[in-house]
Amino acid sequence: MSSASQRLQQLALNPTANVVIDGKKYDTYTEPPKALGGERAKTKFDVRELTYFLDGGKDSTEKNETVMEMIERDPIFENDDFYDLSKDETRVVSMARVGKICDYILAAESEKDISRRLSLIGLVDPGAYTRIGVHFGLFLSGVRGGGTAEQLSYWISKGAGNLKQFFGCFAMTEIGHGSNVAGLETTATFDEATDEFIINTPHLAATKWWIGGAAHTATHTLCYARLIVKGKDYGVKNFVVPLRNIHDHSLKPGIAVGDIGKKFGRDGIDNGWIQFSNVRIPRQFMLMKYNKIDSQGNVTQPPLAQLAYGALIGGRVSMVSDSFQVSKRFLTIAIRYAAARRQFSAVEGTPETKILDYTYHQRRLLPRLAYAYGMRAAAEELYDVYYSATDKLASTSTSNKAELQAAIEDVKELFSLSAGLKAFSTWGAAEIIDQTRQACGGHGYSGYNGFGQGYADWVVNCTWEGDNNILTLSAGRSLIQSGLQLRKGNRVGSAVGYLNRLDSLKKAKLNGRDILDPKVIQEAWESVSAQAIDHTVDQFVNLTEKKGLTASQAFEELSQQRFEIARIHTRNYVVRAFFDKIAHSATPGIKETLTEVALLFALWSIENDSSLFLKYGFFNSEDLDKVTEHVNTYCKKVREQAIGLTDAFNLSDFFINAPIGNFDGDVYKHYFNKVVRRNPSRDAKPHYYESSMRPFLFREEDPEIDVSELEED
Repeated sequence: MSSASQRLQQLALNPTANVVIDGKKYDTYTEPPKALGGERAKTKFDVRELTYFLDGGKDSTEKNETVMEMIERDPIFENDDFYDLSKDETRVVSMARVGKICDYILAAESEKDISRRLSLIGLVDPGAYTRIGVHFGLFLSGVRGGGTAEQLSYWISKGAGNLKQFFGCFAMTEIGHGSNVAGLETTATFDEATDEFIINTPHLAATKWWIGGAAHTATHTLCYARLIVKGKDYGVKNFVVPLRNIHDHSLKPGIAVGDIGKKFGRDGIDNGWIQFSNVRIPRQFMLMKYNKIDSQGNVTQPPLAQLAYGALIGGRVSMVSDSFQVSKRFLTIAIRYAAARRQFSAVEGTPETKILDYTYHQRRLLPRLAYAYGMRAAAEELYDVYYSATDKLASTSTSNKAELQAAIEDVKELFSLSAGLKAFSTWGAAEIIDQTRQACGGHGYSGYNGFGQGYADWVVNCTWEGDNNILTLSAGRSLIQSGLQLRKGNRVGSAVGYLNRLDSLKKAKLNGRDILDPKVIQEAWESVSAQAIDHTVDQFVNLTEKKGLTASQAFEELSQQRFEIARIHTRNYVVRAFFDKIAHSATPGIKETLTEVALLFALWSIENDSSLFLKYGFFNSEDLDKVTEHVNTYCKKVREQAIGLTDAFNLSDFFINAPIGNFDGDVYKHYFNKVVRRNPSRDAKPHYYESSMRPFLFREEDPEIDVSELEED
């Protein structure tokens, strides 16, 4: 008998036995934890130090851990049954958790602290996170961003600040309109005689749809509706509309709501629909920080209409950070599993090979691990831009036109930058979840390892608060406009500041320089992005000046080009942010490893867009062959540190919530125990045996056909 056959026979008889092959012990049951322990021992840096880098310092890490410990110890967040709950059961659990989440939020010290707490809770229960996030992140942020100080104070006093007898939702999307906010059809007609607005749903397509909290929870909504004054349409504005009576949660007159039912994911949110039938609200319920209307019907509008939509920016910014959070969870699961799982052996009679040692498997996981690290750097920088722009806008008087215009320019850049980063980060995270699932083979398909629920819960981020495709086209439009402004000698935002060096970037080539020099790689990305934008601006000018198209027609004609320049500009931004973060924040003990990770991400990204680097001449074909070689090399370098890099994410088994991704690597024991615990074998006969299985198994056969009766006499 061959040694391989001997091994198979012994494993079949006793799968936990120490199998001896050619004098070597091989134990498929106890070996995985040892394998993962061996990988962890390879770590050449201080994992804690890297965690501080990712979190923004020791103090931030300790705050994260305090919040995580509170969540993990709280019985309300017990999560063993999470993957087995029905829609209705999920709703009950998520609502119970909302109260606890509210306590965490109200105990927070700052807006950044609130974001930290919500982000961590989102890893445990995305539905509950979103359910309360709609109130604080959309309703209350919308009131804060678009309302006067008096209006904000009023609604906080009514309970919006602490969620007592009050719960807000955000009624923007309609069943017939989503991304085109300017095309929404719900109306808010001003009645001078009563100093009120009449909110109305004119037809079915104007029904508010997908409104989180509307079905069961919300008492009030921030409604997007067309302002109609004296027969004139002033476009879409924001109005606070009461939905339910406080004392018994019954609907207000003229309000109709319903539940939109089962969704692709996030069933913990009670998404619903709303119809308004001539619902009257006081004039003061329209948010009037920028848009104003007096009792005589005189309307004042801001210089930038998007200021009224400011509540959406914070959500987009947070989704870039959330993309990192969800990515790190699934990368940890897949990489730990790859370090413990063995499949096939190169030499008969030897232990099977760890799947993390296969070159192609490394390429499936490790560049995406590097991408997640890049996401984190970009998210941090985007938050800085967000806080700077919104603080500047909040402190600027609307009467000071020069300061207001400067603040508006910063907000415009924030709109464009957040649009691109939100789109490509959420797409990137969705792709990471799916690829890590596939990398775990059949076990990745099990509901108990989280990938299916995780993907279903995540991908809504690619659609809500701005459909990714629409946001990308918007970002591309902004890049063309920046290119046009530069040609006129005007200022552009810092995110596209590299366009100021367009002439030198057009001439830039590798020319024998070190391809592994971060400065050279950044120049390569800036060169390609700048030339792609400039080429698209040339096409725009040709369409408008030579072919006579309007600007709108030209933008539409260049849709694909807008998408591409937004994509390459956003990747350039992430590459640059990653290297900058390392240069400014990495301590000596982690800098070498982080640089290897950043090089892998940047080179892998070049490889994926090699045609553009050839087109614009920075690399030749021989250079790109070297890029591929370097990607393989850096995959192997990062592979040796992969467990340390995922350990630095600092997620406990509770937050991982996948038995094949547990810290100790005992994948088979944890997975088997989870399955048996959630599906106890009480009776081998299923409950539906009598109703459907027995009738099938013991069905009567059809009587045989007697053809003799058909014979002629």
